[in-house]
Amino acid sequence: DRAEEQRRHHDILPYIDDSPSSSPHLSSKSPLSVFMQAELDLEKGLEMRKRVLSGILASEETYLSHLEALLLPMKPLKAAATTSQPVLTVQQIETIFFKVPELYEIHKEFYDSLLPRVQQWSHHQCVGDLFQKQASQLGVYRAFVDNYELAVETAEKCCQANTQFAEISESLKVRSTKECKDLTAKYSLEALLYKPVDRVTRSTLVLHDLLKHTPSSHPDYPLLQDALRISQNFLSSINEESTPRRQSMTVKKGENRQLLKDSFMVELVEGARKLRHVFLFTDLLLCAKLKKQIGGKSQQYDSKWYIPLSDLTFQTAEESEPLPIPQAPDEELDAIKIKISSLRSEIQRERRANKGSKVMERLKKKLSEQESLLLQTSPNMPLRVHNRNGKSYMFLISSDYERAEWKEVIREQQKKCFKTFSLTSMELQMLTNSCVKLQTVHQLPLTVNKDEDESTGLYGFLNVIVHSASGLKQSLNLYCTLEVDSFGIFVNKAKTRVYRYTTEPKWNEEFEIELEGSQTLRLLCYEKSYNKAKMNKEDGESTDRIMGKGQIALDPQMLQGKDWQRTVIPMNGIEVKISMKFTSREFSLKRMSSRKPMGVFGVNISTVTKRERSKVPYIVRQCLEEIERRGMEEVGIYRVSGVATDIQGLKTAFDTNNKDVSVMMSEMDVNAIAGTLKLYFRELPEPLFTDELYPNFAGGIALSDSVAKESCMLNLLLSLPEPNLVTFLFLLDHLKRVAEKESVNKMSLHNLATVFGPTLLRPAEKDSKIPTNPTQPITMGDSWSLEVMSQVQVLLYFLQLETIPTPDSKRQSILFSTEV
Repeated sequence: DRAEEQRRHHDILPYIDDSPSSSPHLSSKSPLSVFMQAELDLEKGLEMRKRVLSGILASEETYLSHLEALLLPMKPLKAAATTSQPVLTVQQIETIFFKVPELYEIHKEFYDSLLPRVQQWSHHQCVGDLFQKQASQLGVYRAFVDNYELAVETAEKCCQANTQFAEISESLKVRSTKECKDLTAKYSLEALLYKPVDRVTRSTLVLHDLLKHTPSSHPDYPLLQDALRISQNFLSSINEESTPRRQSMTVKKGENRQLLKDSFMVELVEGARKLRHVFLFTDLLLCAKLKKQIGGKSQQYDSKWYIPLSDLTFQTAEESEPLPIPQAPDEELDAIKIKISSLRSEIQRERRANKGSKVMERLKKKLSEQESLLLQTSPNMPLRVHNRNGKSYMFLISSDYERAEWKEVIREQQKKCFKTFSLTSMELQMLTNSCVKLQTVHQLPLTVNKDEDESTGLYGFLNVIVHSASGLKQSLNLYCTLEVDSFGIFVNKAKTRVYRYTTEPKWNEEFEIELEGSQTLRLLCYEKSYNKAKMNKEDGESTDRIMGKGQIALDPQMLQGKDWQRTVIPMNGIEVKISMKFTSREFSLKRMSSRKPMGVFGVNISTVTKRERSKVPYIVRQCLEEIERRGMEEVGIYRVSGVATDIQGLKTAFDTNNKDVSVMMSEMDVNAIAGTLKLYFRELPEPLFTDELYPNFAGGIALSDSVAKESCMLNLLLSLPEPNLVTFLFLLDHLKRVAEKESVNKMSLHNLATVFGPTLLRPAEKDSKIPTNPTQPITMGDSWSLEVMSQVQVLLYFLQLETIPTPDSKRQSILFSTEV
């Protein structure tokens, strides 16, 4: 009965893990079979026993250095306590450092006794008596653990009251136990006070590991078993005393806390963006910060705050204080992406050259820093969580998909959560420490830690047909959006029309989505709300309700062929049917002359303007006029894809000089018109900036002297053939007017440069850095990303110039063309 009771108390303890399978420090192989008495196996097992003991010695040495660091300020503090200007009272000192000297003596004696036995090792050497003696002294730990919370609380109060003690407690020096004994590391008093608590919870793990590698016939075996029994009883008794309080902290009676989800997220703290690691447990949400690793120390977390799920609510913008979200300029984000691409290219070169690992480590560290910065700077979509008993917190997330995912899993778990609770500082510390072992997301969601043979994503164009949805329980007004990732951040790329009041919407809409190192396609299904009174207000904007969401990995092997790939994306009981076809960048970006004698797509711009007797092609004027009429406030204009079938219909109408083209445009989604204009420029047999001048533009934008750069760039621009120059200036004026509405359409000058830069500048194949016969036709390297970014920078330069001075000879024709 007693054994059963001990086991029961053991089961309900969520923090102290004394199972043999998860020792954080000591390596362990599978236990030796007691039936295998072969001499060789026995030799191997006994050799492993020595290694385990050597590991225990190293661990003891580190622990002693932590206890020494705690004791170091104790003597001077005691001496000062009897003077006229004490830092702390004698009572405070005894409370904070309670039982630390005794713990030091116990472990010093154990270490001094174990060291010579391991140094004079033989397979018959006995150490069980030392472990048995140490286990019998665990009562000192009982006293320390009982006093721990009071010690931490007293230390915190003393720090607030006395700046001198606060300084001492923040930088206690711990000597290194490695070869360089003169090296020291700094720890806080609170971190060191937790060390004995952490140590005692590991006592059974150490004994389990040692028993695994001690034959049952060895004289040590019964002694170690006895030490293990004492340790287990000790831990069970700690659990037993705190059972009533701990039960309220578990999800159900007897069920342990488990990690459900964790992720890197950005928290907005007093207007500043902070990178956090967020852990969702079965009964609470914990927000932690990853400590900086010093001198090869293992990963550690600092807890920032936690909310019991029973107290957590999601706030809307109306319920919370309005907080401005600081947004980085697009130029800053672009600069980070350029650095990331450059570092990736450098890492690839070093890898091919088989350079030393130190160079690689340095480059990877730099890359990790830049990727952290990008992750911290990019997201702007708020997720507000509120503790009913206290504060509110705001995370910034990059997409609606992730925000919905977090809300869903939290709301689902809240159905199982009962009463509220609060963690003691010791419990919170232990939970935070467990996060290192429990975390599932070890790296940022980017590419820093990818293996060299791993794909860095797809570059090119993905055609997606959204066919239909099934599985809806009631008739709704539905539409879908498509998101893809670029540099680890997801961006909304396309949106279907709303299919009115049905349980089986059939959109059958095709979209062409540009991929920039993308690895995942996400699809979200929304219910459109037309009743403004019932609109779900969230984060300051009226949003439609997410009915379902799903994602699919963009597998290069699956998308290798030229055929359409049909697939079904399941989401919350709804199934959406889609088809996909991928064209890699080196094939999609070949500029080819049209074989048609007439038409405008794929025909040289000078030929079209001569035929039309105009300065700017009719297609450009018509598209811009329609967008200026009704698309200037469209969110994501030029970035969000139009329906591919509509774009193809318009292309045919312009190519055949259809008289009804203006009527078609007036009835068409404005994103399809924007898509038609982009397609026209993309299919020109020679880019608007010409193949001949492209290398010069790329060189000019890289000049560091601003005066030299302006002179060079303007001279190059005015060297363009007249139809090219006039068309570009006509488009440039329009794009500037689009950017003036940025607060509504979310399209900055930089966003527009990103969309149009490669389209207007991308050279023919002979001038591009794309390999003619690429070994990997699907994925493109970072040299291509750098080239694209250079093209973006060229267009951005002209967009940011207030005026473009032109000589008299050209001014008249330019004025005429812009009036047209």
